[in-house]
Amino acid sequence: MKNIKLRKLWDSLHSSYWFIPTLMAASSIILAWAMLTIDRTGGTPNWWWIYIGGTDGARALLSSVAGSMVSVVATAFSITIVALQLASSNFGPRLLRNFMQDTGNQIVLGTFIGTFIYCLLVLRTIHGEGDGYSFFVPQLSVTVGTVLAIASMGVLIYFIHHASTIIQASHVITQVSGDLDKTIDRLFPEKIGQSAAQKPWQVEEIPANFEEEGRPLKATADGYVQAIDDDELMKITQKYNILVLLKTRPGKFIIKGSDLALVLPGERVDGELTQLINDAFIVGKERTEYQDAEFPIYQLLEIALRALSPGINDPFTAIRCIDRLSAGLSRIAQRDFPSPYRYDDEDNLRVIVEVATFEGLVNSAFNQIRHYGYTDVAVTIRLLEAIARIAPYTRYNKDRAVLLRHAAMIERGSLAKITEECDRASIIQRYEAAAKVLKPE
Repeated sequence: MKNIKLRKLWDSLHSSYWFIPTLMAASSIILAWAMLTIDRTGGTPNWWWIYIGGTDGARALLSSVAGSMVSVVATAFSITIVALQLASSNFGPRLLRNFMQDTGNQIVLGTFIGTFIYCLLVLRTIHGEGDGYSFFVPQLSVTVGTVLAIASMGVLIYFIHHASTIIQASHVITQVSGDLDKTIDRLFPEKIGQSAAQKPWQVEEIPANFEEEGRPLKATADGYVQAIDDDELMKITQKYNILVLLKTRPGKFIIKGSDLALVLPGERVDGELTQLINDAFIVGKERTEYQDAEFPIYQLLEIALRALSPGINDPFTAIRCIDRLSAGLSRIAQRDFPSPYRYDDEDNLRVIVEVATFEGLVNSAFNQIRHYGYTDVAVTIRLLEAIARIAPYTRYNKDRAVLLRHAAMIERGSLAKITEECDRASIIQRYEAAAKVLKPE
């Protein structure tokens, strides 16, 4: 449970614009203290590039740097807000999380803020002969402030380039596709107790009276299930010697008071068990890709659907999304899906879960884009070509049947909308090519 909670905490911190800048601001305070300590102890090296001016020059230099950093921070924040607005309108509000997690932007803001704080802290220690304090010009500290100013200018150039890059459709699609690949590698196959590779699925072990004698266990919170602590859930079932059928999975929305799980024997359900099982579910206000393979698929789908909307009318972006979806589904088709039946170390069936299926993921990827792309010949043809590309990676006839069903629906829907004979012929040709490679082996 600790790992999953730490993962959620890290995601929250990583998605905030204050965490890394705060760390860098704290680092600037430590740096200022260290440099001033060296200057006060007389440990400043006699190098040619060390600042050797007087108090007025040091004050003017650091004041200029600090003032310019305030202006640059305001500009950087303005550019960031504009980028977030463009991302929300062009790619959908669910993609904002990806932009908020961009480490480059956070480091840029942290650099500007850290430089500003450093200059202020050093500036307050500079004293001339008539200031009522002993004469002190922290030469090394002023030099480091100059170096930070030069570094900030380099970071500003990077930020302008980076901000113009991350809002490009190709970059966003590639980033989301990378998240999908990482999610596939993490979730397929998945192990709780003994995996399906170690023990075959044994549906006959489920008690016949499960639905009648099992007692529902209620959810204690509203929100999206972001993750389930599988190991903790297995420990709970062993401790109470129960069988649990989960009624939801990561990515689903639950309502407080709804059925979260079914427990057998039902008489062992009490307030403590209810709280323990609820604690094994990480619930939040939005979906994440950590244990939800559908989420990055829906992100790519949202970009494609917005591109196909009459207001944007950008089929080329939709085609890029289709290409990435076909690549992701090809990877999924080669993976072993986890068993819904989870056993403990003593071969006792403890947990029955709702797992993702190849058919469900294909439906999520193609259903809506097929519906909105009926009238666009290029999109229709690319959908059929994508299905044909996925076909060689499938290992089971049932998976090929799913793809063939989608290809048939794409063909029927498009031919019902498109009247040009040459376009209809192209669609029929692509469908026949897909159907040929999807024949059962």
